[in-house]
Amino acid sequence: MSPFAPQRPCSYPGCSTLTDDSRCELHKKSEQQEYDHSRKGDSFRKLYSSPTWKRVRASHLASEPLCRLCKQRGRIEAARIVDHIAPIRRGGDPFDDSNLQSLCWSCHSEKSIREGSRYG
Repeated sequence: MSPFAPQRPCSYPGCSTLTDDSRCELHKKSEQQEYDHSRKGDSFRKLYSSPTWKRVRASHLASEPLCRLCKQRGRIEAARIVDHIAPIRRGGDPFDDSNLQSLCWSCHSEKSIREGSRYG
């Protein structure tokens, strides 16, 4: 959002807190907690806390520090997430560097929603 754009009410139903984002800090945190809770039984959750994944992730971000999709769109944005191009659930190799791409949070969320993996 532009630094000169007016703040808008939080998009959470009934909340009128003004924010620069779509949700205020309280509802952004609440939404993340709900998402995390829904993923507790996820069999892949252990993968992301494993020493192997942490090493692969750090190495990948060091070699590709910018968001790949933003770069393709002519923007420069720091990557925060290492994404599996072919999702692990669909047979993608979790540790193969050719199946990984660096993405910013926004591009990763967009991709996850498109794939149907973030919200169902």
